[in-house]
Amino acid sequence: MKKTTLLLLSFAVLLGISSCKKENEPTLGSAPTEADAAFTYAPSADNVNIIEYTATNAGFTYKWDLGNNSQAEGATVLGAYPTKGTYTVTLTVFNSGGSASSSQQVEILEDDASLLNNPKYTLLTGGISGPGSKTWVVDSTRAAHLGVGPVGGTWWEWWDADPLAKANSGLYSDRYTFHLSGFKFDQVTNGSIFVKTGSETQFPGAYQNADDYTAPFDDQLGETWTLSEGEEDTTIKISGNAFIGMYTGVREYEIFSLKENELILRYIDAADATTAWYIRLVPEDYPVDGGGGTKENTSTITLPIDFESGLGDTTQWEAFGENVIEVMDNPYSTGINTSSKVLKVIHGNETWSGIAITLKDKLDFTGTTKTLTLKVYAPVTGEFRMKIEDFGNKDKFIEKDVTVTKANEWEEISIDFSDAEAGVYDKLAIFPGWNVISSETFYIDDISQK
Repeated sequence: MKKTTLLLLSFAVLLGISSCKKENEPTLGSAPTEADAAFTYAPSADNVNIIEYTATNAGFTYKWDLGNNSQAEGATVLGAYPTKGTYTVTLTVFNSGGSASSSQQVEILEDDASLLNNPKYTLLTGGISGPGSKTWVVDSTRAAHLGVGPVGGTWWEWWDADPLAKANSGLYSDRYTFHLSGFKFDQVTNGSIFVKTGSETQFPGAYQNADDYTAPFDDQLGETWTLSEGEEDTTIKISGNAFIGMYTGVREYEIFSLKENELILRYIDAADATTAWYIRLVPEDYPVDGGGGTKENTSTITLPIDFESGLGDTTQWEAFGENVIEVMDNPYSTGINTSSKVLKVIHGNETWSGIAITLKDKLDFTGTTKTLTLKVYAPVTGEFRMKIEDFGNKDKFIEKDVTVTKANEWEEISIDFSDAEAGVYDKLAIFPGWNVISSETFYIDDISQK
């Protein structure tokens, strides 16, 4: 009798434990429904072509497709519509149980070209007062037009391409046109494209070439481009099968640099999650050879450079690492520098941020003028680097550092390059605030040999 009672008790305890386990198991929760993704919209107070969208229900994560080639996140967002028409807007809500979407059609009655006056749109397409489109090509004749680095890095530190390193691969013959109207995008391939190893199986007929693959590929016309401006970065997404640069399996690109004559994109290698690629593009008509041809020094600049004798134009200067340059009136016309004009350099957000100029003539330090000298007005003391380079061979260079010892006053600094071979170096790069990340402003003047 005692044995039977004990067995029944043990069975009851086991049932109790099993029941408790089921009651305490975590659940994902119920998936949202289309009703949960409901939203309202109304014109903003400032502009009837700017629509404010508001999610009806709280407690979700919200992602919007605004129907105008842009996306947004949040419970309340704004969408801008420069051209009249009917747009399909979709809200997708997410929780731990899944997602659901709802869509509505929004009608815009009139055009408002002012909404296209976004500085990034203007740089990419030529803007509303321009031709309405802009065609970009790979800057094949410049060193480092293609490069690769770690996905967590900030530049192409592992490798970069020499001029024309990928000739006859299909990379340099492609043309990429950004249209402002309808945000259309055209990729003209001229019959072939360049494909990174790991993605070649997506293209029938791909064959090994230039260390990776070349593949036949038709023009991709009438696609769209989408610009997404986030708090930390701005990205471009290309629709359909079109893409930019060497194909790595992705069609979304982070804008690393965007200027009137420069577009550098950073993008991931889908076949290697540790790798980020960089591609540098220029407008089709800049330089004159359209991004191809023989590398040629066409500079008209000679030393000394004082920014007053016809050298106020900065188009022959190259600013990199997010540096921004401008020739302006000397704001500190005191001490050793009372000249009228100087070069203003706003330091970028990279340790290697700098500026460079190609010179018309080769440098010669074998005579009495053995140093490169310049005047600098620096906000802080610290290292200042100068680099001389062979324009035709980026691997041929000499770089040296000098210490800026005065802050907030003009100082003349010099570096001895008497060990440099004569007749080799015709490019000068200078790095104010070397090896620091700063948005400080420097002023440069009177670059010369002494």
